[in-house]
Amino acid sequence: MDTLALVVVVSAVLFYTGVNGFRDSADAIATSVSARALTPRVAVALAALMNLAGAFLGTTVARVVSEDLVTPPEGGRGLLMLFAAVCGALLWSAAAWYLRLPSSSSQALFGGLVGAVLAGAGAVHWGGVLLKVVLPLLLAPLVALAVGRLVVAGLMWTFRRAQPHRAQRGFRAAQTVSTAGMALGHGLQDAQKTMGVVVLALVVAGEVEAGSGVPLWTQAACALMLAAGTYAGGWRVVRGLGRRVFAVDAPRGFAAESSAAAVMFTSAFVLHAPVPTTHVVTGSIVGAGTTRRRTVARWAVARTIVIGWSVTLPAVAVLAAALFFVGAVLLPV
Repeated sequence: MDTLALVVVVSAVLFYTGVNGFRDSADAIATSVSARALTPRVAVALAALMNLAGAFLGTTVARVVSEDLVTPPEGGRGLLMLFAAVCGALLWSAAAWYLRLPSSSSQALFGGLVGAVLAGAGAVHWGGVLLKVVLPLLLAPLVALAVGRLVVAGLMWTFRRAQPHRAQRGFRAAQTVSTAGMALGHGLQDAQKTMGVVVLALVVAGEVEAGSGVPLWTQAACALMLAAGTYAGGWRVVRGLGRRVFAVDAPRGFAAESSAAAVMFTSAFVLHAPVPTTHVVTGSIVGAGTTRRRTVARWAVARTIVIGWSVTLPAVAVLAAALFFVGAVLLPV
């Protein structure tokens, strides 16, 4: 029975990884499309390839998710908690995407884990949640905003005497590199988050020892699902982020993408912390956009995004807890 439950949980996690690619990976290339540096189809194909590659760059974020946030009990009860967590995140993400509400897949996943494990009387490591989830949630977009603004200011000063048309053309070419870098960072971050949940399920089912690392098949499966989700559906929402917050030109698009990539890589390799990639991308775009006159940035939209983010984690925690209670009644474990 536990083997079947493990298969169900892992399948749900992989499906969520694909949904994450469908919803979030377009953020990684929205600026390049808005600036007309890349066509939507070429940008999505590039993002899918870089997401695939980024998932193999490390496992530090996956280890944080599997070891530092929650510890469900072993056996069927623990697997039910993980299933409820993933289903809660899936339901919230699907509803948010359908209704075009701003939300973060990372927040939804972490909120689901905390809510379901609390409901099942498992262990929640509040220190790890605070340091590895809450603080990055609050700081990452602010850091990305500041870095994006500084990078744009530096570029404008460096190329202040350049011929405008030639500079625009050069930055459009450079955006191929910055787009690839940001998509690589997205794969590094978001694929590892779901890898960590798969490892957690394997530990709960007794298939691997805690702290034994991420199996290669887990890396490959999560990487392929994230890339497939990006390629299958990301292009449909590619126009949203870059043009909703402000009108992106090539220099600011390059700066926003480079800044977001730098924050994602620094968080993974230096701080060993997962960051919500949607928050980072949005912060870098707003930071780059505010170097223009104040009226260009659409602050009403930005406020709506922030409100949506603040609701996601607690709402999914409650939803996942409710799903666990329902599952515990229908499937006593």
